[in-house]
Amino acid sequence: MPQLQITAAQARRTAIAAQGLSAPLPAAAGAYNRGHLRRLVDRIGLLQIDSVNVLARAHYLPLFSRLGQYRVDLLAGAAWPARPADRTLLETWAHEASLVPIELQPLLRWRQRKFVDGPWSSAAKLRAEHPGFLEDVLAVVRDHGPLSAGEIEKVLEAPGRGKPGWWEWSATKTASEYLFAVGAIGTSFRRGFERVYDLTERILPAAVLATPTPAEFEAKKALIARSARAHGIGTVGDLADYYRIRNDDAKRALLELVEDGDVLPVQVRGWRDIAFLHRDAKMPRKVTGRALLCPFDPLIWERARTERLFDFRYRIEIYTPAPKRVYGYYVFPLLVGDELVGRFDLKSDRATGRLLVQAAWHEPGTVPGEVAQAASAELSRMARWLDLDEVAIMPRGNLHGALAAAM
Repeated sequence: MPQLQITAAQARRTAIAAQGLSAPLPAAAGAYNRGHLRRLVDRIGLLQIDSVNVLARAHYLPLFSRLGQYRVDLLAGAAWPARPADRTLLETWAHEASLVPIELQPLLRWRQRKFVDGPWSSAAKLRAEHPGFLEDVLAVVRDHGPLSAGEIEKVLEAPGRGKPGWWEWSATKTASEYLFAVGAIGTSFRRGFERVYDLTERILPAAVLATPTPAEFEAKKALIARSARAHGIGTVGDLADYYRIRNDDAKRALLELVEDGDVLPVQVRGWRDIAFLHRDAKMPRKVTGRALLCPFDPLIWERARTERLFDFRYRIEIYTPAPKRVYGYYVFPLLVGDELVGRFDLKSDRATGRLLVQAAWHEPGTVPGEVAQAASAELSRMARWLDLDEVAIMPRGNLHGALAAAM
């Protein structure tokens, strides 16, 4: 049973500090290098990848929230370098499709084995309909890689070409993604958003390839420890979600981490479940950061935790029909101090050089003028980072007038 009780406000500030969002950013663009990037990604554990590009790709945005105006080629160079020895980030399945520090690869091998051993309906169908096809795809990558799925298909003159549509994959794409999931091939680099595959042994640095594979539970325990550090504080469910580990495995890992002294069980006033505080977590008396957070930011991607921490109900409305959307298509909450004070539906209109604020909202109980001033500064910073000349405020939401005046 927890020996320590803390307030919800203390838990909130702890979570914000753990995610590197507790202090204001410098006004000018920072002179960041690969070391800054590596330390930040190590701190937050991973960056989720998503195909939506209405503003910028999702994996670039959490870094902007924490660094400000950094050069995006730093991330590309860390994740998809020309030489494997220069790779510090690996594209793999972690939370969802993610970029993780390269040294985590051995801790995720158990998941690759699960893909091999467990049911994968599309791969099973592929084996039944095209015997030997997976092996053919792997041979093409071995002999001709790096290659995209389309390039592999041309080499094979493959059957089963896909139909147009969001989820309709060709047989070659299905095979390539299965081989990626089981760790036989990896992403050498991306051409736009398209994966270009190569053999895993040609992608990973030699030192990572030579690292022994830990036992499955030990790997999960190490990932839960990393999750606890990235959260600062969280429940079993919170910490399990970060690397998509089953709750029962996470609970067992946390019991051992408590015995090891890595985490401390605590009772947070108002929380139903026991929380676990990482031994290195900071609990500042005040946080003064300010940031726009993308829908895939690790501080807010677990929606139940976001509601528990901030009393802020947040849902992504990309897949909601436009007439039924409440706040907008791609909505960024605005963090000011230890509160989420507003929501902004953002789009990059590169043809006209404008950052479009398609809707602007302040939360109940906030002061509209203060939210507008904070949002104005962060939107201006974002426009400079995206190399856009103007921030355009559309007349939607309860803050658009105050925001237009502040801009």
